[in-house]
Amino acid sequence: MKLTVLTENTAGGKLGAEHGLSCLIEHDGKTILFDTGHSDLFIKNAGKLGYDLLRDVDAVVLSHGHWDHGDGLRYISGKQLITHPTSFIKRYRKADRSYIGLALTRDEIEKKFDLKTSTAPYHITGNIIYLGEIPRNNDFEAQTTTFEDEDGKNDFVPDDSAIAFILGDEIVVVTGCSHSGITNITEYARKVTGIEKVKAVIGGFHLKKNNHQTRETVKYFRDLGVKELHPSHCTELPALSVFHEEFGIEQVKTGNRYTF
Repeated sequence: MKLTVLTENTAGGKLGAEHGLSCLIEHDGKTILFDTGHSDLFIKNAGKLGYDLLRDVDAVVLSHGHWDHGDGLRYISGKQLITHPTSFIKRYRKADRSYIGLALTRDEIEKKFDLKTSTAPYHITGNIIYLGEIPRNNDFEAQTTTFEDEDGKNDFVPDDSAIAFILGDEIVVVTGCSHSGITNITEYARKVTGIEKVKAVIGGFHLKKNNHQTRETVKYFRDLGVKELHPSHCTELPALSVFHEEFGIEQVKTGNRYTF
């Protein structure tokens, strides 16, 4: 399995960066575009790395319906797009009512893509599984939200999902923003795949501080024995420092390539 970071908050080498996330993942004979950032930067960076996304991508997975993960969908079309049905709701920040949903409506998406929505796990191949809606079972993640929907109700981002990749007797979990909780996601990936051993977890962990949630998350991964952790995007410095102290992580940048 090979994962290439196309868009990230931090620039690497001669590649650009933006607030957003996009990865290209090659596994099990398929090439999956996971999220698109918020501009066409993912396409430009991919070109510099030798990829033609219109030619190379077999399917697109949208982790959830936030602008910084899905507005790049304006610049690609003609692919299967897999996501949760709630990805298309209108959503806002509570603080200032700024819009944080997708630029494209569901109708516009359906004209550009072969849209597949699912709340249940969806097998892209036998070894690549879109996890669908993540059960939120622990008492330290997804407890509060700074978002609301168009009716002014709390938006806990129920569409937030991830992909599990099976590598023999291990799995790799790739996540977009982990609004549903990175340990909730990892536990569900283990349940869905039936595989207990987690080789690596990469993507946005949505941890902001050195607080109870971050420390419980670190304890979870330590107890689980995960060797490779690559928190990025929406994981801020105070939380990253805790992961660095415990696991010796390195910063994720555009252009980074990981082989699992």
